[in-house]
Amino acid sequence: MGEVKLLFEHAGDPSFATLEGYEAKGGYCALKKALKRERQQVIDEVKASGLRGRGGAGFPTWIKWNGIPKNKNLRHNVLCNADEGEPGTFKDKQLMEQCPHELVEGMIIAGYATQADVGYIYIRGEFVDAARSMRKAIDEARKAGYLGKNILGSKWDYEIHIHMGAGSYECGEESAMMSSVMGERGMPRLKFPHAPLPTIAGLWDTPTLINNVETFCCVPFILDRGGEWYATLGASTKNSRGTKIFSVSGHVNRPGNYEIEFGTPLKELLDLAGGMKGGKLKACVPGGSSVPILDAERTERAILGYEEMADVQSMVGSGGCMFLNEHTCIVTFIWRTAQFYARESCGKCTPCREGTRWLVQVLDRIRRGAGQPGDIDLLLDICSQIDGRSFCGLGDAAAWPVQGAIRVFREEFEHFIRTGRSLVETSEAIAMFPEPVAAPSA
Repeated sequence: MGEVKLLFEHAGDPSFATLEGYEAKGGYCALKKALKRERQQVIDEVKASGLRGRGGAGFPTWIKWNGIPKNKNLRHNVLCNADEGEPGTFKDKQLMEQCPHELVEGMIIAGYATQADVGYIYIRGEFVDAARSMRKAIDEARKAGYLGKNILGSKWDYEIHIHMGAGSYECGEESAMMSSVMGERGMPRLKFPHAPLPTIAGLWDTPTLINNVETFCCVPFILDRGGEWYATLGASTKNSRGTKIFSVSGHVNRPGNYEIEFGTPLKELLDLAGGMKGGKLKACVPGGSSVPILDAERTERAILGYEEMADVQSMVGSGGCMFLNEHTCIVTFIWRTAQFYARESCGKCTPCREGTRWLVQVLDRIRRGAGQPGDIDLLLDICSQIDGRSFCGLGDAAAWPVQGAIRVFREEFEHFIRTGRSLVETSEAIAMFPEPVAAPSA
């Protein structure tokens, strides 16, 4: 099927990051069309498109938009999750740097549809260039009358502000992100049904719409060309519409971001990235480090769609696709992954705080050749105590890679425990997963 460039059609063209260049390519036409329609009609157009959230969960976008109260008694907010911290995912960074006005226009349309007064873009603290690009785009849009008071004569006022994160992966979780925006410590809160949804009580206990960068960037195309047109993309899948950007890395010849139509075979994504480098395909993590790993056989038959990836016991996730060659030690790979989640756990809830550390300790014991016969069962037991028992999804994200690796590559774990050695004994595996740098002594 090849690449189907929609969001990335003009990526790489420096002029497209400017207001003049964006308008020359039809930019802000979708906003002008939206402002001539009733707010509910805009939401209905998004519904017709079949757009689902691109941040990982794949939740229908229109349901969130429609969940914002129609009778406006409080301030309404729009919050963009640009805290892209999932290992292996780097698409949102490129969108903000090269296509900033797509995001701005999408957020303005979302603000209009939900009667919002203000929008916030929560950008990962390390994304300095992306933040600079977004600030420039916001300033240009304001000067052109697309932001501020009485936007394009609509009698509707709306502003967008940038809020920089401080490097915490946890703040990619929506309730922790809201806490951070409000000046509090970035830690998760109770979720529905134990607490109101953000659409009812989000930022400062007022209705808040939260979507991902890529999700907002899809909106101008839907309003400009129509929801029915957008829904033709990905029509071969059960319920995945439009295009999806995948950040491809690992042992491939051409790592980078690739935009494809839903329904594309996963193996074609590998072909777009130039095929395998340094050895045959062994495994693939298709949607960011938190999703279950696939072996070569499942990778060969996987179709990129939300339900289709579930059929091979994995997920589309955030789109961070890592291909691993035959020289990769899966035990070492999963140990490195577990280290990340243990380090990023905020420590609020016991299952995640203690469970992630236990996963690292047991995996490290196996990796050092000191594994015990019951360690695989112990790992699975720890995962069962973390999965679904944490305040936020970080606990699930820590458990799923371990569970998936044992399910698909159990023999590697068993061999390591039995012999004290990896099935893979090459310098390439060592180079890919070197020992972490020791912290300086006090």
